[in-house]
Amino acid sequence: MLNFRVLFKVMGMLLVGESIAMFLAFLVAILYREPDIQSFGISSSITLLSGLLSILIGRKTTDQMIGRREGYIIVALVWIVFSFFGALPFVIGGFIPLYTDAFFETMSGFTTTGASILEDIESLPHGILFWRSMTQWLGGMGMIVLSLAILPILGIGGMQLFIAEVPGPTPDKLRPRIRETAKQLWGIYFLLTLMETIFLIFGGMSLFDAVCHSFTTMATGGYSTKQASIGHWDSAYIHYVITLFMFLAGTNFTLTYFAIHRKFGKIRTNEEFKWYLFFIGAFTLVIALGLMFHNNHSLEQNFRDSLFQVVSIITTTGYATVDYMIWSPVLILVLFTLFFFGGSAGSTGGGIKIVRIVLLLRNGWYELKRLIHPNAVIPVLYNKKLVTDQIILNVLAFFIIYLIIFFGSVIIFTFSEPDLAAAMGAVATSLGNIGPGLGELGPASNFYKINDFGKWFLSFLMLLGRLELFTILVIFTPSFWRK
Repeated sequence: MLNFRVLFKVMGMLLVGESIAMFLAFLVAILYREPDIQSFGISSSITLLSGLLSILIGRKTTDQMIGRREGYIIVALVWIVFSFFGALPFVIGGFIPLYTDAFFETMSGFTTTGASILEDIESLPHGILFWRSMTQWLGGMGMIVLSLAILPILGIGGMQLFIAEVPGPTPDKLRPRIRETAKQLWGIYFLLTLMETIFLIFGGMSLFDAVCHSFTTMATGGYSTKQASIGHWDSAYIHYVITLFMFLAGTNFTLTYFAIHRKFGKIRTNEEFKWYLFFIGAFTLVIALGLMFHNNHSLEQNFRDSLFQVVSIITTTGYATVDYMIWSPVLILVLFTLFFFGGSAGSTGGGIKIVRIVLLLRNGWYELKRLIHPNAVIPVLYNKKLVTDQIILNVLAFFIIYLIIFFGSVIIFTFSEPDLAAAMGAVATSLGNIGPGLGELGPASNFYKINDFGKWFLSFLMLLGRLELFTILVIFTPSFWRK
């Protein structure tokens, strides 16, 4: 039997946390004296009361431990419930009148996807823009990881939440104590956000824009306060600063922790980081060379545009400085390939993750060797350590299921969006939590024209991709619900 009381208790605590985040947006609205004051006041109150009621329902639970099943359900529910309440400021204030659109925008925020339905972002009040960025900042590290620092205070064990929230193939714990790990991860996250804000202010951004873009950069979310995204600022300095912090956000936070503590040797020997650098460098070079033959821009401009777009997509941030849909078809295809990469394991990036790509390539290469030497023992090594068969099978299963879901979803989505290129782009960008798609859903456009079915379907894919498939899919298996 599921422990429903502990479910209510945990969700209640998290909703109280969301109401506090809304209150911060409420203060921004008061600061600028704009018409979103009332919408945040009402939304924050509704969320707070719902959270307190949920805590009240679960207060008498005697079993404080969260089992594996409860962990998976809580993690799945967090993004759904948060998006449900997080959409209220948009709807109540009339800034996004239709609830379907508001839910899509909010789910895209909390899952750090960055796909938007807004056609005139600059017309929105500052509080709404701040809340929009805040959803991505909170979703970037994951509300569950944050809760791990809170739940022990209530006597509720949170290890299963961490397992469900961070299901990567090689989870790297900074310390054995999960609560300390959560605190250190959020400390690094906050420090990098603060650093980027300062750098962007030096580049000429306003404090408000700098804070919002730091939120969405470190979350690898991609929401901007401008309709033209980062292309709004014709500044090489701003482009390179955001590129740097997108790169850091897509790096395993464990390595950032080592860098802060000057343990650079562990960074130099980390295979995933080497491959991460290699993929960025190789794709940047290919696209930069391609741009040299197709436009008249300077060498630096071509390099910057290619580097920015490559880092933005491989880290699943989704910012844009140019409309890559006007590039040659071969360059668009190269960028589309990056839709299936993702950031490093242990980062805020979505997608398949670099470590899985590396293990797939390495295992495939070793299979060729095993055909030539069938009696030889050729183990798969990663960071000079043996990779178990269980991990290899998990990676293969993940990749196969990912492709099945992708192609199946493309077929389903074509009923909503007949354009095959746009459908493939929409599914890939939602499943990989990237943001912009292809064709009519490219970086110069948005998802406003998609019908309601398409928006709800893509919202589900965002959630599925954000929690790396298995966390959601396991809930739909019959064995999950057996006693």
